[in-house]
Amino acid sequence: MSIVLSERLQKFLGEHQQYHYDMTVELAQIPAPSNKEEKRARWVKNWFDSLGATHSYIDRALNVVLPLNCEGCDELVVFMAHMDVVFPDETPLPLEVKDGKIFCPGICDDTANLTALLLIAKYIIENKLTPKTGILIVANTGEEGLGNLKGSRQIMEDYKGRVKEFISFDGTFGYVCNDAVGSHRYSVEIKTEGGHSYGNFGNRNAIAFLASMINTLYTIKVPPMGKTTYNVGTIEGGTSVNTIAQNAKMLYEYRSDNMESLAIMEKFFNSVCQSYADMGVEVNVEILGKRPCKGVVDEDALKALTDKAIAISEQFTGIKCSQGASSTDCNTPLSMGVPAVCLGLCEGRGAHTRGEWLEIDSLPYGARIAGAFIGTYFDEF
Repeated sequence: MSIVLSERLQKFLGEHQQYHYDMTVELAQIPAPSNKEEKRARWVKNWFDSLGATHSYIDRALNVVLPLNCEGCDELVVFMAHMDVVFPDETPLPLEVKDGKIFCPGICDDTANLTALLLIAKYIIENKLTPKTGILIVANTGEEGLGNLKGSRQIMEDYKGRVKEFISFDGTFGYVCNDAVGSHRYSVEIKTEGGHSYGNFGNRNAIAFLASMINTLYTIKVPPMGKTTYNVGTIEGGTSVNTIAQNAKMLYEYRSDNMESLAIMEKFFNSVCQSYADMGVEVNVEILGKRPCKGVVDEDALKALTDKAIAISEQFTGIKCSQGASSTDCNTPLSMGVPAVCLGLCEGRGAHTRGEWLEIDSLPYGARIAGAFIGTYFDEF
């Protein structure tokens, strides 16, 4: 497919390039760690209000939602970009502009994608455009880390049975995600009586038991269905070199793009934890997050949506797109059988690092992709 942008939209985008840049710089510096997105949510809501879109609202998950023609409509399309960043900063994020790039943690993931979505929302609001079907434009929360997809979960719960298609703007040019990598994340703590390393020698050591448990978890041969991985990310515990540790803790996760494999990993993990509890040590397991795999989706509908995303992205960037599975806001709708894709609206590198940067010249191309994609759901755009 090939899309010709209307003269009105092209004029708007041309006149708003500086506006788009300024909005990206301003929003990028507002801290928004997962589960603490209040400041960005307030900024987005106030921004919608300033445009006259006072019917936008902030939901229980702190998503900022702009419904368009949704009243009485049972076939909704969601366009979403997440507000949260992976970094824990609660003070303004450091930003530097040099050599045609904006350097700032979270600038590509996902600030620039969000501002492209908001820019097209501004175009819709100012031109009083009505879509052919119901559309939800969402600045969502909880995509990163322990946010546990709370934003996309809330949308799919609030509009359950009504969402027909789901599009997330996330990442950079050249990749379309149309499959879900599910994950289970845990904190596992072992407690023993501990004691003095000399006077109580022979007492059980929590660190030794945790080390043994980790070794056991690493003995599994991953299921052959799909791609499955596992990882112990952190370990901590103990008191001093001459103390038999009373407690030790780890963070553990496993991932898979196959629902059956995810279930096998869960069964193995539970059995290992139970086996150590049976040894008489205290094993405390806390679920930190569960992200689902893809469920039963109409593959023809998903292919059509994927093909559209790829065609539009390639048309406006000239970059050939690959496709595959990732862990994104699309996990939620895909697990519920709703066709969903995720694609990027910018170019940059260093996501999830303090050196993350955005190519400034990529912003107009991302805005065109967003406009072209959203415009397909309008008679006139």
